Amino acid sequence: MTNGERTGRVIEISRALGFDLCGVAPAGEFPELANLEEWLARGYAGEMHYLHDARRHSPSLAMQNVRSVIVCALNFNTSLPYSTESPNEIASPTGARGWISRYAWGDDYHEVLGEKLDAMVEKLRQEFPEPFEARAYVDTGPVVERVAAKHAGLGWLAKNTCLINENSGSWSFLGVIVTTLELAASLGPAEPPPQDLCGNCRLCIDACPTGAIVEPYVLDGRRCISYLTIELRGAIPEEFREPIGRHVFGCDICQDVCPWNRRAPVTALPNFQPRHRDSKSGKANSLFSPDLEWLIALTEDEFREVFRGSPVKRTKWRGLVRNACIAIGNSQLRQGEPRYDEICARLSEVAASSDAILSEHAQWALDRLGFERSVPV
Repeated sequence: MTNGERTGRVIEISRALGFDLCGVAPAGEFPELANLEEWLARGYAGEMHYLHDARRHSPSLAMQNVRSVIVCALNFNTSLPYSTESPNEIASPTGARGWISRYAWGDDYHEVLGEKLDAMVEKLRQEFPEPFEARAYVDTGPVVERVAAKHAGLGWLAKNTCLINENSGSWSFLGVIVTTLELAASLGPAEPPPQDLCGNCRLCIDACPTGAIVEPYVLDGRRCISYLTIELRGAIPEEFREPIGRHVFGCDICQDVCPWNRRAPVTALPNFQPRHRDSKSGKANSLFSPDLEWLIALTEDEFREVFRGSPVKRTKWRGLVRNACIAIGNSQLRQGEPRYDEICARLSEVAASSDAILSEHAQWALDRLGFERSVPV
C-alpha cells in the first residue's frame, strides 16, 4: 500500500466514525507559526500561559519521530438562531437572557471528539500492522489545530483567525492525531493550501464589540469576549463590561456575521443540541439564551450538576455568576418590569457576599439597573 493509499484509508476510516472532514498534514514547519513569538511578545495571550509552550512552534515537537498530523473536523452547528439575529427570537420579555456560545450548548466536545479520535487510533492499528506511536489531542496538546487543518487542506485561516471551509463554514470542532506513521500529505508537494476567500470583507472585524481583531488575521486575546468570560479569572476590566452585552460564556459574533456561515450545514448529532435543566421552581431552562436570573441563583453544587460534561464548567461557578451579573447589568431591565425586584434582590445577596470579585460585579449590575437600596431611618 502506498502512502497515498494509506491516507485514503485514513479518510475513509474518519468518515465511518462520523467525522465531517479529514486531512493529513506533514509534521513540518508551518509558516504561520513563525509569527507566534511576536504575537506572544505583544501580550495577546493574556493569562493563557499554556500558549507559551515551546512545542507549539512545530508539530514535530509534539512527539518524538512524528511524521504526520491527521486533522479531523466535526460540525456542531444547529438550526437555532444566531446571536446577532432578532432579539425577539432569542430574548425573554424582560430582556434578562444571556448568551452561551453555540459550541457549548451540548456535551463537552473534548469528550465527544476524544472518543472518536481514540476509536480512530484503534482502527489505524488494525489497518496498519507495523508498530507506530499515535497521540490524539482535542485542545489539550501543543499542536495548533487550525494551522494544521489549513495545511491538511481543510480550509483557510480567516480574518477572525478561525478556520473556514468553503462548504461547511467555520462551525467545526478540530481534533488531531500526531503519529509516527508515514502518510502522504493531503496536499501535494506543489499544491498550495485552500485559497483565502475572505476577500475585502471585514464584517467580523467591524462587528467585534471589544475590537479584539486588531488587524486582519490578528486577534488580541485579552480583548476577546471568549477570553474575558472563560479564561480570565479575576475582575473583568470596566471598559469591556458594557461591550460584552449579554454574553455569559464565549462569543459567536465574528462567526455569526460571516457570509460563509449563512448556509452552513446543520449537525445530525444530538450531542451538540442545547441542554435543558430544571430550576428549583420547576421551570425548564435551556442553555440556548439562558435565563440570567436562573444563572445568578445557581449554587456551586447546582453549577457542578447542571454543567457536568459541559464545556461551560471551564469558567467555574464563580466565573459564570460574575459573567451573569454583567449580562444583567446590560439587560436594560427597569423597575416595574417583570422580575426586576427578584433579580435585584439576588444581585444584592451576591453584592453582600465575601467574594470581592462577585460582590463588585453584582454592585456594578445593580448600579446599571438603577437599583436604590433602602436605607433604614
